[in-house]
Amino acid sequence: MSTTNEGRDASGGLGLWLIGAKGAIASCVTYGLAGLAGGWVERVGLVTELTPFEGLDLAGFDAMVLGGWDVTSRPLSDTVSALVREGVLPPDLVASASVQAAAFEARVRPGVLDGPEVGAFDLDPEAARRGSLAPREQIAELRADLEAFRDEHDLERVVVVDLSSVEAYRAGLAEDAALADLAALEAALDAGRSLPASILYAYAALGAGCPFVEFTPNSGATTAALRELAVREGVPHCGNDAKTGETLFKTALAPMFAARNLKVLSWQGYNMLGNGDGEVLANPANREGKLRNKDVVLEEILGEHHSHVAIDYVPSLGDWKTAWDFVHFEGFLGARMSMQITWAGCDSALAAPLVLDLARLCDLAARRGEAGEMAHTGCFFKSPIAGGSHDLFTQFRTLVDYAAGCRGTGPLTPDAP
Repeated sequence: MSTTNEGRDASGGLGLWLIGAKGAIASCVTYGLAGLAGGWVERVGLVTELTPFEGLDLAGFDAMVLGGWDVTSRPLSDTVSALVREGVLPPDLVASASVQAAAFEARVRPGVLDGPEVGAFDLDPEAARRGSLAPREQIAELRADLEAFRDEHDLERVVVVDLSSVEAYRAGLAEDAALADLAALEAALDAGRSLPASILYAYAALGAGCPFVEFTPNSGATTAALRELAVREGVPHCGNDAKTGETLFKTALAPMFAARNLKVLSWQGYNMLGNGDGEVLANPANREGKLRNKDVVLEEILGEHHSHVAIDYVPSLGDWKTAWDFVHFEGFLGARMSMQITWAGCDSALAAPLVLDLARLCDLAARRGEAGEMAHTGCFFKSPIAGGSHDLFTQFRTLVDYAAGCRGTGPLTPDAP
């Protein structure tokens, strides 16, 4: 059910800063936001427009200002043209929002490239220069971008959302002593230690007082050191790895098998996708970074069983993705049965409204004085930073309870008194 939640009148407005600003998701955010503000687009796909979130002090779509980072020098129009050709962006919306899109593109700054180039894109010379700097210098320039954006547009707050490509998996990163606490990270930065770009982005954002959303499987603010920084700076953040397709239906269907005490023997998944993300995931190291979160949800809900997910790059699919899942399960009297699911969807169109939802929720949390992990946003992610259940319905109830607590009509969490 969609509502007409118009949002608060934000004094100074809300900045939304996108990492990967010229990508497909960011393009859908850009045109979708313009359409929402202009009343040209229905509010379908926006969780914060559902009935349980009515009456919350959420930022209005017409109060949001977009900016961002990207490492490519290619114009935004290249991505937009492909999305129009593939039937994702309506041509009339692209024409109607041309002024807003041009203004957004003018605010895009060069980002920081993580590791070797993967995929076919034109590297921005300024991004290349930034990539050659010491980590402290990179962070200083990134932070200056955010502060200049906030000051130029007189924004009350800026929320940073990582929509960049999946970084190559780095073995041992989770156990890296340099990321174990903030003091160790500071020492590593002072020593010029090479770190994933997502960590540099998150450090710059949190240090500038900007809520941070790790929408990708990248490290971002998920490490202990950056979680400590968020608390120290009094900044809320959430992540990681948004679930928009195959994992979304896994976390909805797996509880069904558990509730009926059916024994899942095997859950096999196969994904085909095109666009830039698919091209990046064709690289084994980047694909490993993506796959590590996809099986965890089933293990938590169903316990021990055989599970495997494969991803293949199919260029002709463009921004469309097909996921095929085969579930082999056992019922009463040992009868073995199976279920097959085929999901064909547009990842960018599914993801874009969630970006806006999370920006609004981050802004709400910040104005409430909350800091650290936003545990109530677990329903948006494959691997919630704060942990907890992977059951979609349990996660969503936590979010609804939080909303009720914000209105003073219920607990902020299910366990609150």
